[in-house]
Amino acid sequence: MDFLGQVCCCCYHDEDELEKNSLNTGDTFQYFNKLQKWRQSEAANLWNEPADSAHVERGDDHELHKLLEKRSKMRRGSEGYRRLSFDIIAHRQIRRKVKDRWKHVLEVLGFKAEADGLLTVTSCTSYESLHNPQEARRLHTILAEQTSIFGHHHGGPPERYLFVLDRLILLDVGDDFLSAARHFYPAEEEEDMSSSDGGPSTPGPILVQLNNETQKDAEVEQGEELNEDYEYFGEAKEEMDKSE
Repeated sequence: MDFLGQVCCCCYHDEDELEKNSLNTGDTFQYFNKLQKWRQSEAANLWNEPADSAHVERGDDHELHKLLEKRSKMRRGSEGYRRLSFDIIAHRQIRRKVKDRWKHVLEVLGFKAEADGLLTVTSCTSYESLHNPQEARRLHTILAEQTSIFGHHHGGPPERYLFVLDRLILLDVGDDFLSAARHFYPAEEEEDMSSSDGGPSTPGPILVQLNNETQKDAEVEQGEELNEDYEYFGEAKEEMDKSE
């Protein structure tokens, strides 16, 4: 495995262990199906505090988690289900916008092919895996104070990007990323947006701006399929751990 692969594979060893355990359950196909949906759910929700599997430490994560739990108890296709789906999409769009900003800066720095890997952070990622926690925290704080790359970060900037910064430091481009972020996403830009619209917006259905009805239906359907399995996978993983 090359150096960049080692930087971006925080979860590989944990998943390898889970895959080995799955061979003892007698239901390998179901396990891998749930594993794939868990990975998709992690990518869709972009938890701001990925190490918090209960999603209670941050208000924004807790709110999204409650919406997902509430929707999972409703009949698919009902009016309440669809309403919650739009709320969920709105929360996700805010998180995707932040990720898109980070991806843009990475591509400018020449990491177009590696951007997605560098930005991949899941609940398997632990703080113990950080190689340069203090320097990563320093850059994280400066980005929050001196740029608009995080947008309106209620409850503090997303912790998930602390792990991304740690990877960039290992690649010796941490300061380069900071300089590029200052250039493309200056703090004044976010302040101007706040003053022009009366302050930060609250996540809600009104934020969902999609190009056409087909795209909207597809995204709602994707949200339905991805998140109803999240709690199930957690329970399956717990049972596998007990069987070791």
